[in-house]
Amino acid sequence: MNGSDLLADAFGRVRDEVRDAVAGLSGLTLGVRVDGSANSIAWLIWHLTRVQDDHIAEVAGLDQVWTAQGFADRFGLELDTASIGYGHTSAQVDAVQVDDPDLLVAYHEAVHDQTVAYLATLTESDFDRIVDRRWEPPVTLGVRLISVVADDLQHVGQAALLRGVLERRGA
Repeated sequence: MNGSDLLADAFGRVRDEVRDAVAGLSGLTLGVRVDGSANSIAWLIWHLTRVQDDHIAEVAGLDQVWTAQGFADRFGLELDTASIGYGHTSAQVDAVQVDDPDLLVAYHEAVHDQTVAYLATLTESDFDRIVDRRWEPPVTLGVRLISVVADDLQHVGQAALLRGVLERRGA
């Protein structure tokens, strides 16, 4: 197994967890903020997918799925199209309202497909390519891809926890 295969497996696990985190939930449940200010399941899944979409498109030199495949229009959020969720205010988190969990899954699936297609083009030496010189040390492609997996897993785990809390509450 090579690095591309390992990363494809990791991103596939994220995809599976995204499906499980939102399956069968109502728009109301997707939007619950358990203490009035915590991130909702909808925001968490949208955000992790936006980050993956943004970061993969950037390193691959591709258009983001969000705009290229019309998901920005399908979601119809009152946010800047370039927004990926970093630094969102409470009002911006509230703006991520999704009535259908299938829309979140469809967007994530499309981003996943673009991600694994890109990974399949990589050679082992590609992982050492510098993709971000704003950091010290500069960020390599391998490090960037691992950081996306880590961020995705963290947020999908948060969504799964919220789902469990809400299910126990009968929401």
